[in-house]
Amino acid sequence: MADGYDAIETDKQWMKDFGCCRIVEEKAANEKMRPDWKQLLMTLERGDVLVLSKISNALRRVRELSVFLELCRIKVVRIISIHDKLDSKDEVFPTLSTEAMLNIIGGLPSEVAVLRKNNTHVERLQQVKSKTKATKSRQEREMTIVNMYNGGHSIDDIWHISGFRSRSSVFRILNKHGITLNRGPHSGPIRKKGESKNESNEE
Repeated sequence: MADGYDAIETDKQWMKDFGCCRIVEEKAANEKMRPDWKQLLMTLERGDVLVLSKISNALRRVRELSVFLELCRIKVVRIISIHDKLDSKDEVFPTLSTEAMLNIIGGLPSEVAVLRKNNTHVERLQQVKSKTKATKSRQEREMTIVNMYNGGHSIDDIWHISGFRSRSSVFRILNKHGITLNRGPHSGPIRKKGESKNESNEE
């Protein structure tokens, strides 16, 4: 199974109820290499039962389908596809008609294209969410530095709490937010590198 598939939770429950001992859920980030799916195929043993949500959710092209079916034939693996209503032993679902089977094979490319589009969309949403979270975290750290300085904490205390590698990063944040240093060895506005104290006072 993969990200962006709407019926994933329902299918997982179907598989559990059927008695599946292992459920593979490939992530969208692994779409190109699909390591979990490949590992699953390698671990198939003679007489196993392989349950799929849908043929197009597991295989990406007709040639891949051909190789997959040959592997299952050699290892005598029973194939069940929930949404295709397919059971190679014709027990869970009734015998699939020739027309229905041809439709599954013929529709594979278009269904895979839709799935890939959904996976790409999910991946982009996750990237946006990650960037938003990072931005929010950075803003919160900066406000913590400003609030601590305004609350009377020393630069060293703020530095240790901030997580920055150098004290200069603390000064950079204070300067960014227009904070005027007013205690300890530091006073007045934060000067740019190379700017003298007199030059700063003349402004």
